[in-house]
Amino acid sequence: MGRYVFKLPDVGEGTAEAEIVVWHVKAGDTVEEDQNLVDVMTDKATVEMTSPVSGKVISVHGEPGEMTPVGSVLVELEVEGAGNVKEGAAPAKPAVKKEEPKKAEPKKEPKPEEKKEETKPAPAKSAPRAETKPAFATRQAGDRPLASPAVRQRARDLGIELQFVPGSGPAGRISHADLDAYVESGGAGGHAGRSALYAKRDGGEDIKVIGLRRKIAEKMQDAKRRIPHFAYVEEIDMTELEDLRKHLNATKRADQPKLTVLPFFMRALVKVLPDYPQINARFDDDAGVVHRSAAVHIGIATQTANGLIVPVVKNAESLDVWQSAEEVARVSAAARDNKAKSDELSGSTITITSLGPLGGVVTTPVINHPEVGIIGPNAIVERPVVRGGQIVVRKMMNLSSSFDHRVVDGYDAAEFIQRIKALLEHPATLFMD
Repeated sequence: MGRYVFKLPDVGEGTAEAEIVVWHVKAGDTVEEDQNLVDVMTDKATVEMTSPVSGKVISVHGEPGEMTPVGSVLVELEVEGAGNVKEGAAPAKPAVKKEEPKKAEPKKEPKPEEKKEETKPAPAKSAPRAETKPAFATRQAGDRPLASPAVRQRARDLGIELQFVPGSGPAGRISHADLDAYVESGGAGGHAGRSALYAKRDGGEDIKVIGLRRKIAEKMQDAKRRIPHFAYVEEIDMTELEDLRKHLNATKRADQPKLTVLPFFMRALVKVLPDYPQINARFDDDAGVVHRSAAVHIGIATQTANGLIVPVVKNAESLDVWQSAEEVARVSAAARDNKAKSDELSGSTITITSLGPLGGVVTTPVINHPEVGIIGPNAIVERPVVRGGQIVVRKMMNLSSSFDHRVVDGYDAAEFIQRIKALLEHPATLFMD
């Protein structure tokens, strides 16, 4: 047997270090080649570190939230063959393993009296029963039970303390089935009805801000600290555009994607931005330079399981609405699946952020630094409006926006949004030169 040391590789773009986000293995686990060992985060994205060999994990190095430099040891494995560590260094690990059995050896020295006691452990017979029970039936004070947000919410609704629920998943992770079993067994707090609804809740939990959530926090704080935001909101009549969108979706080819409002907003942006180059820009405030871009690279704010990520649709000016919809779907899916390339997560010149049907009445979006503008479509709702002296029902939407006041003047921002409004209210003009 040999020892294989896996070090943090250079993940590209001059990355000098990465943050450990979550471990997928622990000492004693057996892993196969290409199995995910740990997720690490660079400045651009979360990267899965897979095992180059099969073997048994001897030790892991680093805790979630720690920064580890490129070239530092992440995992040590016991493997078949020589491994990648010289034989002179290998004995250090096996020696540790041999010491553990020796601690149990003194128990063999006692004479017959103690040997009789050794024959008593009938618990060995009950061991098979224990194997059928979920691990981590109870936990030490301060230990945080592993469970998904949905399971935690359901436990709160039932008045159940997860601390006492046995978990059958990896590392004692609690599933919905474990909750059901706990309730059926009459576990404390597992009662239903009014008493569960009004059950007292005690304690809390401290969540360390690491990985993508830390990156988001840093980026938002940096954006608000560095950029003097000003917001502008305009009301847009989306009735005609919605009629057009529904018609296009009803008559589209099978190979064409379903259209949302985003591709139309993208077309409006690429038509108007050439007249407002100071908005299609990135401000390097350290160098005091505004980089105006001829190409329109649109960031699409995307909610993922790990937090907010902004993949980029490059050269949106060269795409029609169908191609725009395809690219939005592609980069958004890549971001949600944690498969977006670093190039797909950088270089945007302006961002669209939308909460879809949850869009609300108005938002004040935070600019995606170093960009200087961001627009946020809100929810489309039917409202009574006055048209030609008559009260009619129209599909209305507020368009929220924020701009960097160091680069964009208020008048220019308002005029820019009014141009967007005109195009969207008369959607045929989106397709005219």
